[in-house]
Amino acid sequence: MNIEGLDYNTQREKLILPEYGREIQKMIDHAVSLPTKDERQRCAETIVGIMDRMFPQNRESVDYKQKLWDHLAIMSNFKLDIDYPFGVDDALVIAKKPEPLEYPMSRIPVRHYGKMIFDLFEKLKTMPEGTEREELVRVTANQMKRNLGQWGHGANDYERIADDLARFTDGVIQIDLSNFKFEKMDIRESGTAMRNRRRR
Repeated sequence: MNIEGLDYNTQREKLILPEYGREIQKMIDHAVSLPTKDERQRCAETIVGIMDRMFPQNRESVDYKQKLWDHLAIMSNFKLDIDYPFGVDDALVIAKKPEPLEYPMSRIPVRHYGKMIFDLFEKLKTMPEGTEREELVRVTANQMKRNLGQWGHGANDYERIADDLARFTDGVIQIDLSNFKFEKMDIRESGTAMRNRRRR
């Protein structure tokens, strides 16, 4: 829908630093277009003064003045030809977008347990019997219980935890539910309780 006289932000040019708003961006664009360096310098100093008044809480920072000039350089796409009171080399680093991080996409059979639990399953398969393995079994089983609760799959389904532990360790770990003691889980940790709280 295109209504004459209405100008939506979605139709406008994307702001470089949106926190300063469109009016500051327009001022900087105007400063870049001024014909003489003296005019650009005076205009830039005025703009930095306005930017300073917009965020007075930043004055507590040691290098806040330099940050303002860095932001001015970034918002002008480094086209503003003036004598900066500070070097704007840091601004070049700030303006550079970081490379996107690769997300580790390892497939796991049951997503609600998470990759770390499956790493523990692999470790348990090769661990020799003893107190260290017993402690790791206890920690793993209780974390499985928490994960089931958070995902709303039944935190107290102890048989399921015992079956999954045996299945994903290739039968190496078998827990006897008549002797095994699970930690008491705070109801606040359960996914059901979290969902109920959101409904209120």
